[in-house]
Amino acid sequence: MTGGWLAGRGKSPPDVFPRLKTSGFHGSCAPGIASLRSSRLFIHSLLAGGPRATPAVWSCVVLALAVAAGPAPRATAQPPAVVGLERGEHAVVVTLGGRPFTSYVHSGHAKPILFPLVGPDGVPMTRSWPMVEGVAGEPHDHPHHESLWFTHGSVNGIDFWAHKADDQGRRPRIEHVGIGGCTGGPTGVLETTSRWLAADGTVVCTDSRRIEFAGDDAARTIDVAIVVHADHGPLVFGDTKEGTLGLRVRPGLQLKDVNGSLGAAGHIVNSAGERDAAVWGRPARWVDYHGPLDGREVGVAIFDHPANLRHPSHWHARDYGLFAANPFGLHDFTGAPKGAGDHTVPAGGTLALRYRIVLHRGDAAAAGIEDRWQAWARPAAGGATP
Repeated sequence: MTGGWLAGRGKSPPDVFPRLKTSGFHGSCAPGIASLRSSRLFIHSLLAGGPRATPAVWSCVVLALAVAAGPAPRATAQPPAVVGLERGEHAVVVTLGGRPFTSYVHSGHAKPILFPLVGPDGVPMTRSWPMVEGVAGEPHDHPHHESLWFTHGSVNGIDFWAHKADDQGRRPRIEHVGIGGCTGGPTGVLETTSRWLAADGTVVCTDSRRIEFAGDDAARTIDVAIVVHADHGPLVFGDTKEGTLGLRVRPGLQLKDVNGSLGAAGHIVNSAGERDAAVWGRPARWVDYHGPLDGREVGVAIFDHPANLRHPSHWHARDYGLFAANPFGLHDFTGAPKGAGDHTVPAGGTLALRYRIVLHRGDAAAAGIEDRWQAWARPAAGGATP
């Protein structure tokens, strides 16, 4: 399903290159983005797996078009917009009301990622590096922090979080296997399968994911339901802070500037009312980062579902912009004995986890994040507080 900037029906694609440079989006994107000026079929050639349809070009193009589309006009409350999903060789591009939302990039990285995350009013909310080089003010630390992702730092002792190379240059990775469903509508639904591979290529386990996309003028949501299958033997998710559902925010949402970042002016709050640095390691139903981006006050929250393991989750929420729900790292987060957070999935068993990401206007209070969590997590109970 295609619309808006992706359709290219009867008109040339936007000349985004000058706007990219004035917005700070330049560098390695330039060759691929410049191509947009010469052919309205460029995006369609990518979707068809054309010769330029590399993962790097995908990342540049989706971010560039988000910037080129510009801020959506502010409006009174509207019904949910139609979600479009279109499959390409390296990614599934997601639009909301014909405007950029995100893309599920399943090639060219050590795991599938969602990049970028474009919130209400067309504001990208996740760091662009390392997918896109040359974005002004962005720090270049932790290259494994790639927009939005799901991994863990110890699965049967294997580090799928940082996916460091072994002495032969091989890396553990989560490899995309296939797409089982890809449909648009008031809610867009993407169903995928992946396999987790040790550095030597041995299959450790597999996963199945259902990702739902929706939104209106005030907020956009991404629901992630993932089931990890212990179909190649038992699994031990180890007690480490390095995990698990991770998101890296743009510098404007960071608490402070570090590692060369510029513009940090953000704040963090959780469902218990704890704020900023006090949020790290604490259990909470949800955590929210908010701050000024592109002249607007915006925020992003992650919700932990009551059915999840060890709900409410602990949070690896750093002042430099890492934002992760992690039910396993009890030793690091609480001082419990090492190994206290280990979780074993027996052979043939599963681990199911559910999260919601909310991209919103304003801070957590203005966006009604607690009410949104209650409505999502406990609809049958009328939103009763746990």
